[in-house]
Formats: sequence, structure tokens, C-alpha cells
Amino acid sequence: MAHIVTIDEIENSANKTVWYDFDSKIKDINSDGNITANLELKSVGDFVQVLGNVKGTLNLECDLCLKPFKFEMDFDIDELFAKHALYNDYSQETELKEGQFITDLNGSGEIDIYDLLYQSVILNLPNKKVCGINCNGREFLHEEEMLDPRMEVFKNIKIHPKK
Repeated sequence: MAHIVTIDEIENSANKTVWYDFDSKIKDINSDGNITANLELKSVGDFVQVLGNVKGTLNLECDLCLKPFKFEMDFDIDELFAKHALYNDYSQETELKEGQFITDLNGSGEIDIYDLLYQSVILNLPNKKVCGINCNGREFLHEEEMLDPRMEVFKNIKIHPKK
């Protein structure tokens, strides 16, 4: 099933608003069940604003202890899509809220919901994936086990300051 919403579909709907419910797996994202999203796509002048919420459970690997764990994802989406080429019409006039980006559709006439959700999930992953506050990763990863034998050559290097 294609997860596409066309600009014409939005423009021709009541109040120029389309509601879109997503409930599916997303390729290359290891989730425990489906990712769900409730989105509102609304025509706002030369832009389409996408507002909504995304939820799901991801299967991640702890950066400290390397054990798999479940991560409950729940975040909001607030994206703008330009219906026309931004560079020609709005080279420096578009006002953005903090942290907001505008995706230029370059006249394609459609928004790929699947791609929007894929990118949003990836961008909302935690920078440091830790299985929990009580992770014993530091005990699990002993320093001597983590040493790379190729780095042994650097143990005896002496650096003399320039005079």
C-alpha cells in the first residue's frame, strides 16, 4: 500500500485538511509491532503543515552493555512542506519556528507519509541508547576486553614539547 497524500487531495478536502492514520511496520526500523501515527495534513497558503503524534516500541541495543532492550517511542510531528520551489519564491523570506524545517516538494504534488515517518523515527532516536538507569554496562565491558591489540603500539609513545 502506497502511503502518499497528494496536494490536490488536501486542497479539495473540507477545510483543506486531511486526516491520515498510519499503522504499519517501517522497513529498516526494528520495531516490536507496528508504528502508529495520527496525522493532520493542512494546506496553509503555499505550504502544507503536517501535525501529529507517532508511537511504537523499538528494539534497540544498549550502547553500554550491548544487550537488547525495548524503547517506547512517543513524539509529536510538526513539519512544513512547500508546495512550490522554495528557492525561487522564498529565498530569504520564510520565517521558521525554532527547530523547524521546510521540505521543498519541488512541485511534485505529493507527500510521502512513509518517508516522513521513517525520517522522523530516525531523528527521534536517543543519542545514547541505554537500556535503563540501572544498566551495569560499565561492569560488563571490562577495560582489558575492550582494548584493541592494534593500539598497543601507542602505549610507549613519548611526546616531547617543542622548545
